[in-house]
Amino acid sequence: MPVRPIRLFGDPVLRTPAAAVTDFDKELRTLVQDLTETMLGAPGAGLAAPQIGVGLRVFTWNVDGEVGHLVNPTLTLSEERQEGAEGCLSIPGLSIDCIRAMNAVAHGFDMHGEPLVVEGSELLARALQHETDHLDGILFVDRLDREARREAMRIIRQAEWFGDGVPQVRVSPHATGGLGL
Repeated sequence: MPVRPIRLFGDPVLRTPAAAVTDFDKELRTLVQDLTETMLGAPGAGLAAPQIGVGLRVFTWNVDGEVGHLVNPTLTLSEERQEGAEGCLSIPGLSIDCIRAMNAVAHGFDMHGEPLVVEGSELLARALQHETDHLDGILFVDRLDREARREAMRIIRQAEWFGDGVPQVRVSPHATGGLGL
């Protein structure tokens, strides 16, 4: 059972870039614990602070039995690409192929302010990219080609959890390397 409610597609917090963490204090450690427990209870492969309504640059991941967190991440991506199914706890029931970099190196900090470097390939690389996108107000549907995005939006509009709102699709502010419009 998630510790904190997960915000769903259409919630403006998911489209708002998160602020950098400046205080590595007890509140941050509590946030990391809540993120981790919520992610594991959902269950999911990752969860970013905006997904629980907190506008800070923090995320957790759970890939291949490795659970971790990263604060204020920056990414370096490989030119090699992978295509695979991707989903999101903020868009329940949707899994669709998405192109991502095959490898990612994330630089940031742990919850105590110590520098941390996480290197990942395949699923971990995908999770690092997905969660960092959340911190920039970007959802994985923004990374889809036009046809796949149209299908994703059709599925979202038909989902029981989706309200009467009109979904907002945003173009990624990142250099996408052809991984989105």
